[in-house]
Amino acid sequence: MSFIPKNDKNCCTGCGECVEICPQDVWEIIDDKAEPVRAEDCVGCMSCVEVCPNGCITIEEE
Repeated sequence: MSFIPKNDKNCCTGCGECVEICPQDVWEIIDDKAEPVRAEDCVGCMSCVEVCPNGCITIEEE
């Protein structure tokens, strides 16, 4: 099973909480928004979803 992390850039403030908490280093801040630059490394732990203060991140199972 693989996971697809997504970020709604319309609500993302670029706080970086997801970048800090992700154990797989999936996220980076690019142009003041979080981007899942290594999405293939996502293990679906949901840490980024839980820490996002605006609820912008979702993870879909594939």
